[in-house]
Amino acid sequence: MNYIPVTELEKEAMLKEIGISSIDELFRDIPEELRFKGDLKLPKGLSEYETRKALIKLAKKNTDMNQLANFMGAGAYNHYVPTLVDHLLSRSEFYTAYTPYQPEISQGTLQNIYEFQTIICELFGMDVSNASVYDGATAVAEAMVMACDKKKNEIIISKGLHKEYRETVETYANGMGFTVKYAELEDGITPVDAYEAQATDATAAYVVMYPNFYGCIEDIQKIAEAAHARKALMIVSVSDLSAMGILEAPGNLGADIVVGDGMPFAGPLSFSGPNIGLIATTDKLARRLPGRICGMTVDTEGKRGFVLTMQAREQHIRRAKASSNICSNQALYALANNITLSTLGKYGLKEMAENTLTNAHYCRDRLLEIDGVEMLYDQPFYSEFAVKLPIPARVLQKHLLKSEILGPVDMGIFEKELSNVGLFFVSEIRSKDDMDRLALAMEVIINEQKFI
Repeated sequence: MNYIPVTELEKEAMLKEIGISSIDELFRDIPEELRFKGDLKLPKGLSEYETRKALIKLAKKNTDMNQLANFMGAGAYNHYVPTLVDHLLSRSEFYTAYTPYQPEISQGTLQNIYEFQTIICELFGMDVSNASVYDGATAVAEAMVMACDKKKNEIIISKGLHKEYRETVETYANGMGFTVKYAELEDGITPVDAYEAQATDATAAYVVMYPNFYGCIEDIQKIAEAAHARKALMIVSVSDLSAMGILEAPGNLGADIVVGDGMPFAGPLSFSGPNIGLIATTDKLARRLPGRICGMTVDTEGKRGFVLTMQAREQHIRRAKASSNICSNQALYALANNITLSTLGKYGLKEMAENTLTNAHYCRDRLLEIDGVEMLYDQPFYSEFAVKLPIPARVLQKHLLKSEILGPVDMGIFEKELSNVGLFFVSEIRSKDDMDRLALAMEVIINEQKFI
């Protein structure tokens, strides 16, 4: 319904009911000299039609993924999301659902969470997942909290982990008294020796991104074996969730905690969201999981039902015993992931991943044909790859936009010395024409910039 303010007669009736004669009397406790005098400098009010027209004009200034060929990733990945997702999420019983405190009237919500947990466990090769946390960065930080205790209170993170994730972890660690160390990259990947050089008896976990921030695929199994030899845990952060359609599940490679972000399957990109943090672990570590875990049981009549089984949160147990202050979960986006992955199925997800891999390598080959463009690291990759450019990446970005092409990510934002490095992301929805158009536009821009 359109917003209709109260009438003057209704205002008078309300004022009379509370025993005052004017709205000014509502503010009588505020000293006269502190009250604003005159009128606010606001533009003249518009009618409903005029307002709609003004908003449409403003909206036309925006550009979205339907207009641009997107080659920008670095955590926000533009994959195919079935139209069915938006249609079902728009149902009021889903988008208005709140925390399922009363299981007897929240069976639909609880079943959704239970199925979400099951899907995440299958994707990651783990035993148990929670109902989700806030985003991928939060998930890594919460995994650190799970791994650390009073004796083992330091973690070693690969420099291949997204820098913004690292910053989130450091923020958590600073408040909790944990120590964060970094393992340096060697030719784009993290060698075991880099972790071992930093490790001590207080090391609680090794952390790696898979594929890492530069797109390179790390050797999870070797790093996990080294971590376990030191009685430390292995934490793996999955960068692009679609990679689980083609890469081995981290749990099958020795990971103890696997995290990620379900954003690629939750809906269209909107200021790099929506986000949903994924976190799964082994049965042994289940009681350390933050947030809530939904379980399936039977009632007194033997009928299947869903309940919240464990909630290691400060609202449900003694605050001193709580493992996290995460109190809620991204239930709507958990549902979005369920719908997307259920619609795709195992074979659909595999096909998506194979097409992404094929497209990314075709795009890489086309770009390397351009004079002055070369790979930053010569390592196996999935959907992202970093290339050295003969011009600043931000300059290339600016000019590509004129051709309705978005990307690449300017790596100089994260490391100043990489200002001439662009990180390209290619998904299954990029056509051959898109990639050829990118290569042609880049070649023209680079050649023009040489003479400026």
